[in-house]
Amino acid sequence: MAYIRGEDRAQIVLFTDSLDELLPQDHYVRAIDVFVNSLDMVKLGFTKAEPAGIGRYPYDPRDLLKLYIYGYLNGIRSSRKLETEAGRNIELMWLLCRLKPDFKTIADFRRDNKEAIQEVFRLFNTLCLQWGLYSQELIAVDGSKFRANNCKRKNFTPKKVKRHLEYLDKRIEEYMEALDQSDEAEDKLPVADTELIKQKIAEYQERKQNYEKMLEQMETQGITEISTTDPDARMMAVNNNGVDVCYNVQVAVDAKHSLVIDCDVINNPSDHGQLSTMGKRARRVLRMKNRRLKVLADKGYYSTKELIKCEKSKLTVYVAQQKYSSRKEKEFEMENFKYDASEDVYYCPAGQKLYPSGSPRVENGVEYVKYKNSRACKECELKDKCTKRSNGRVIFRNANQELLDRIDRRLKNNKELYQKRQMIVEHPFGTVKRQWGFTYFLTRGLKSVKTEAFLMFLAYNMKRVLNILGVQGMIERLSVA
Repeated sequence: MAYIRGEDRAQIVLFTDSLDELLPQDHYVRAIDVFVNSLDMVKLGFTKAEPAGIGRYPYDPRDLLKLYIYGYLNGIRSSRKLETEAGRNIELMWLLCRLKPDFKTIADFRRDNKEAIQEVFRLFNTLCLQWGLYSQELIAVDGSKFRANNCKRKNFTPKKVKRHLEYLDKRIEEYMEALDQSDEAEDKLPVADTELIKQKIAEYQERKQNYEKMLEQMETQGITEISTTDPDARMMAVNNNGVDVCYNVQVAVDAKHSLVIDCDVINNPSDHGQLSTMGKRARRVLRMKNRRLKVLADKGYYSTKELIKCEKSKLTVYVAQQKYSSRKEKEFEMENFKYDASEDVYYCPAGQKLYPSGSPRVENGVEYVKYKNSRACKECELKDKCTKRSNGRVIFRNANQELLDRIDRRLKNNKELYQKRQMIVEHPFGTVKRQWGFTYFLTRGLKSVKTEAFLMFLAYNMKRVLNILGVQGMIERLSVA
């Protein structure tokens, strides 16, 4: 049987198809082209947005921005790979009008336009708001760890540095002994071996000096670790109880279409301190004015100081409280001690009253009031099950406990709403990590990494909008924007 055959490679074609004819009218690349062409590159602050008029002509920043957006939409971030694609990919040939910038030009564009690229992300989110793609009622906040461009071997803590110093001291001592032995028996050890030993000693001493400087730097600056490849990266806990050198990427995601409202990158492994920050940033993007915004977050964000800030910033928070259990007898957990506001006392499971005692204790800027009843505890038959303290059980009540109780009740009364948190906020992380393979950063330094994160979520938002509105729908809205 015959097969379907292609055209003869040597066949001369009189009328070839133009690039525009090769690209379907509903191709998403056309939407990228219209969006970028609509931008005011001077106002956004892009370098070379206005040609200098002397020297070699620069590339239009619009073309390089189109290249990056296309690359991130297709899982291509490397400047060398983008250069290759520009020379062989018909879609990019159409988008760039057959321009083929070299990898250095491509990399320099991202390096030199960090703030401008972030402004493009914010501008696109403003368009999404105008197009009614945000609910402006409910958001979810979460963080995820992305590996930094720094291996674990190049990350050092004081403990690790001291371990290396001990090893180097031991090796230097061994080589010094070998050198002494060679001096005593010069006829037995060749000169070449003696020179090699001296070279090794000098090498180890140099390494030792570097480690000592590193240890001194950590002690002087009050830091607990140093990453030598990317100084801003930090060791963090990741999935499956492992650790890696990472950055913590924070996002605020709208509930309507799981669009990312705003994002940030921090080098703190903890999410503490980010709830009010991300909530307020989302309010500004959504232009909430005097309306309250509902915010969903996991227990990693639970913090008294943050919850107070959220209440003042008109953020209605739904966040789970972390539970700590340190007692074998569950009936004597603190949650089983009932507070009576009218008398300002606690009732223990045995029915005794615990009274406020002494001056308040302050931890991390939060005030706690101490409650105890030493006399009743000493006579209580259940004391051994309740506490090991000789003076009896002590309860510490948060000075803002009424607010915390109100938030806990809010969560219990809205469990169905809280269950939407994962569906909302895990969508962007699942897409960029699993579908696009963006589990790590290519760039180094907090500012550069932030730019890469904004590019990542600009591509994600654009993909979502294209799926929601369609190519023609997005182009029509851009034409009247």
